[in-house]
Amino acid sequence: MAVIPVELAGRSYEVRVGGGLLANVAGEAAAFLRKTPVPIVADANARTKWGDAVESSLVAAGKEARWYDVEPGEGSKSWESLARLTDWLLAEGVERGDHVLALGGGVVGDLTGFACAILKRGCGFVQLPTTLLAQVDSSVGGKTAINTSAGKNLIGAFHQPSLVLADLDALSTLPARELRAGYAEVLKYGVLGDAEFFGWLEENGGDVVALENEALTHAVATSVAAKARIVAEDERETSGARALLNLGHTFGHALEAETGFSDTLLHGEAVALGMVLAARYSARRGEISSADAERVTRAIDAAGLPAEIAALGLDCGGKVLADHMLHDKKMDAGTLPFILLRGIGEAYLARDVAMDDIADFLDEQLQAH
Repeated sequence: MAVIPVELAGRSYEVRVGGGLLANVAGEAAAFLRKTPVPIVADANARTKWGDAVESSLVAAGKEARWYDVEPGEGSKSWESLARLTDWLLAEGVERGDHVLALGGGVVGDLTGFACAILKRGCGFVQLPTTLLAQVDSSVGGKTAINTSAGKNLIGAFHQPSLVLADLDALSTLPARELRAGYAEVLKYGVLGDAEFFGWLEENGGDVVALENEALTHAVATSVAAKARIVAEDERETSGARALLNLGHTFGHALEAETGFSDTLLHGEAVALGMVLAARYSARRGEISSADAERVTRAIDAAGLPAEIAALGLDCGGKVLADHMLHDKKMDAGTLPFILLRGIGEAYLARDVAMDDIADFLDEQLQAH
């Protein structure tokens, strides 16, 4: 098992990466389970696959699992879902010193984390991420949120978990498409800040997606360590360091919005396309070579991820996509910063991007490939 610390003043915690963690959740999380009843918020699919293992571990330790099922999909990150969940937690008698377990992907982690952030002004929670995307990204760092009609993740709070258990065994039950979508976030860490890791992924990405244990463990642990370093430096995204983690997301969220935040485009697929666009836009500005931009594209394509927005068949122009970006939560004094590249492994925050130019660029991408 790899153990990666997230070093925050007074609120440090561990991310444990390995196999068998869900089957031993009572032992791994023993320090946070102070009462006999243990509230567990679970993605309905994750509970079907891993609920018995989690419950067996808790029962063997003299605990009682109390389950709350969440329907899969972004639709569950809503005001209505938040209200139902907080009402349930209150009915279960959850106190400020208690911990709630969150079993599932990013939707359950975000929803549960936000509910715990506001319940009685803050109770604890433990992340049990069962998707690759959640293990390497959303479960680490304390960003919690719901979606609204105005956009994605616009209502939320920074609320760190007390522990993250990334059980690699859980990835064996993921649909292939969802696994690939999570791999996009692994690639992101190489593209934004670790050229050596990106090169390793170019050589070994097939083994990661095939769940070869050594390659998978290295990829997940390296990704988590990269995020942990950035979160420790810039927990609330104020200095700019954590903003680099949004590589691909500004373009990607616009594509998600245009496709209705639906299964037409999974979040990880949107991030993959967003990274292609960020790389190509950086090349258009003369900041990286076209060859490096195409390396990013090839790595994404080789993983079976979408690499061309024209293939989505969107019935819109570049300005429509650019307008979606104006609802981005990173807007600052009317300016939208973009994460661009000076090279593979060298992302930076650009504050001089004109939205008219973005619209023109997107028009070209919608038509040219």
